[in-house]
Amino acid sequence: MAKTKKLPANYMDIVFVRRENCPWRLQENGIVEVDMENRGFFNAVAQKFFKRPRVSHISLDKYGSTLWLALDGTATVNDVLSKMNAAFPEESEKMLNRVVQFLATLEMHKFIVRK
Repeated sequence: MAKTKKLPANYMDIVFVRRENCPWRLQENGIVEVDMENRGFFNAVAQKFFKRPRVSHISLDKYGSTLWLALDGTATVNDVLSKMNAAFPEESEKMLNRVVQFLATLEMHKFIVRK
């Protein structure tokens, strides 16, 4: 019988970590830039025939950059939400939705994984 990984009972208790082989850098203006390798058949065709780049450099906005830096491997989603609310108090009403959606997008694109 295969072992199943026990998931936290609450999404807010999940700890996300940045994927190890996901290059990124903090620019002087405080914005995080993440590199995404364009792989797969269609990307290979676009690179060969349309001179598309092999690696895309994605600049996160101020919210995304703050969230990215908060993903230190120990912070739960609730901890990240607290940091985001402290950084952007005027946005606190919308912050939970924004954090959950951004984490889902980062996870879908495999920039982050659950610890």
